[in-house]
Amino acid sequence: MVRNIELSKRQDLILEIVKDEGPITGEQIAEKLNLTRATLRPDLAILTMAGYLDARPRVGYFYSGKSAPQLLGDLARKKIVKDFKALPVVLKESSSVYDAVCTLFLEDVGTLYIVNDKGYLAGVVSRKDLLRAMLGKQKIEDIPVNIIMTRMPNIVTCFPEDSILEVAKKLINYQIDSIPVVKEAMDEGKPVFEVLGRVTKTTVTKAYVELAGE
Repeated sequence: MVRNIELSKRQDLILEIVKDEGPITGEQIAEKLNLTRATLRPDLAILTMAGYLDARPRVGYFYSGKSAPQLLGDLARKKIVKDFKALPVVLKESSSVYDAVCTLFLEDVGTLYIVNDKGYLAGVVSRKDLLRAMLGKQKIEDIPVNIIMTRMPNIVTCFPEDSILEVAKKLINYQIDSIPVVKEAMDEGKPVFEVLGRVTKTTVTKAYVELAGE
């Protein structure tokens, strides 16, 4: 895995040799540095696992040609939604705004996913939506939540196999706090979405903290 590491002088020399003469075997590198293959093995392992070198059996070592930021980007793309998604907080569209406010605070979330009577995603309600409704003159107990929700197809979604990096871009680009993780299905010949989970800014932070640890 990639880390922000400072390479030793010997590791720098190894990289220069592989850049200039690759593909090259471990034995040939050791000979050029007047070292034994056993002495060189840990350095080669570090450089390979960090992504600076590629190793191919019976051929030798190649320089990957990627910088550390590029390698970190590659790793980030391998972090996928299904490994980090949290449980969704859903509410039926027949519920009232009062029910939504109570659920929001009890579950301590910033976004609620609204589902229809078949359990498919119908809309999304944010804190801002609820605040606007509460500032009105009508009693929130009398306002159906489906009146204030953002409806399909104007909902940003993601899938379990999407990368965390791509979802992070959506959170930033659309300036939202949460994205529902969905699975596509068909209902009476029309595409619908089953809600499987959610990805939030906290989810993305967790993924990148894990990446940094690696």
